[in-house]
Amino acid sequence: MRHENYRDFDATELFCPQCRRAVKVRKRLLLILPEGDKYDYTCTHCGSSIGDKLDRRPKTGYDFE
Repeated sequence: MRHENYRDFDATELFCPQCRRAVKVRKRLLLILPEGDKYDYTCTHCGSSIGDKLDRRPKTGYDFE
């Protein structure tokens, strides 16, 4: 099995410190950054932010700096 298959995961459940248990999460786009898109994971029960993720964009060869 190839390692590329396991490079990108999306969380469906995370531990919420407010609810004190593992809960389903909602993934929401927070920021669009030059290095990738930043997502926020929020608890579906209490609405608190319980994690984030940065989806890195592949290098295109262009450098705008």
